[in-house]
Amino acid sequence: MNKTILHLDLDTFFVSVERRLNSELQNVPLLVGGITDRGVVAACSYETRGYGIHSGMPMRMARELCPEARVIKGNAGTYSRFSDDVTEIIKEAVPVFEKSSIDEFYADLSGMDRFFGSYKYASELRQKIIQETGLPISFGLSVNKVVSKVATNEAKPNNQLKIDFGYEKPFLAPLSVKKIPMVGDKTYQTLRNLGIRQVKTIQEMPVDIMKRVLGANGGIIWKRANGLDNTPVIPFHERKSISNERTFDRDTIDVIKLRGILLAMAENLAFQLRRGEKLTACIAVKIRYSDFNTYSKQMRIPYTSADHILIPKIMGLFDSLYNKRMLVRLVGIRFSHLVSGNYQINLFDDTEEALNLYKAMDHVRTRYGDRSVFRASAMGAKTIGRMHNPFNGQPPIVLAHRKQ
Repeated sequence: MNKTILHLDLDTFFVSVERRLNSELQNVPLLVGGITDRGVVAACSYETRGYGIHSGMPMRMARELCPEARVIKGNAGTYSRFSDDVTEIIKEAVPVFEKSSIDEFYADLSGMDRFFGSYKYASELRQKIIQETGLPISFGLSVNKVVSKVATNEAKPNNQLKIDFGYEKPFLAPLSVKKIPMVGDKTYQTLRNLGIRQVKTIQEMPVDIMKRVLGANGGIIWKRANGLDNTPVIPFHERKSISNERTFDRDTIDVIKLRGILLAMAENLAFQLRRGEKLTACIAVKIRYSDFNTYSKQMRIPYTSADHILIPKIMGLFDSLYNKRMLVRLVGIRFSHLVSGNYQINLFDDTEEALNLYKAMDHVRTRYGDRSVFRASAMGAKTIGRMHNPFNGQPPIVLAHRKQ
């Protein structure tokens, strides 16, 4: 039996939510993202596309290209709630679905032609989402995830497209190679330098040539260009790492500020581990200086989720990385090698008071928010926190420019 894979994508999701909440923003050039010069465009309306603006672009550049655009910082919690509403509608309607980002979904409708007609069923689902949420959404329907995703992008805005079985290659052939998922700017430039502009050219090439030029990724791109993809719809992705970072509006050498922000990040990430019943065995610290040189250092540690173990080790990594003669642009922390489990009590170092303190603080944070309780030295980092549990199976909230 041939598979039938549906790909759904909420059109300019952040922009659509803002317009849903404020009708005055309709047909107005709109940018959503960081409002400072160092901010990044998380989403942009179709009215701004003609100026060359795209997601992932520096906000300063976007403002220069389109000075009349309205700029909105946005609210991750609001977007998450609208995304959850769409998720619930899809969950009730399809047998298996995958939420690959806050605004993007896959569903396996294989076998449903026998009972309903997959295209008709997908069309009714799309109309239900539009009617109940007021958000525009597009879909592509084909035999696999890659072709369906490309079909969705071709159908936009607020439309739908079905690629019949056997017509995958003819559909992809005239398109730009940049429309193949996984082809980013660097790969696109490499292919352009080889004179490859259309997918049709890749379809006519031996796979060995693509592998010779692009390595293992060349083989994957060749398969996708030929409409070949066996990737299943996966309902849940186990998270392997968790991280946080901060880019400063102005470069700084204030070591007290830097250490306070790192402490706040470590404290918050440790809470996320405990809330998700996870332990980490590898920690890393990243520093980016004003000249954009970026350095990172990591170390393996015994599995833990305790602040009093993680914070001193993170500060030690920071001290070994930090060059006091240069301004710092960004700092970040990452916990990886995650496994399921609860904090293991150290019989020699831990006290009952300390363990009860963790339990009490985590209870308050769960009830009143991540930043309801924190160390005094972390007071300067007011916006470090999360709107959701990172281990609930949901994708990250803000994904400015996805590449699959």
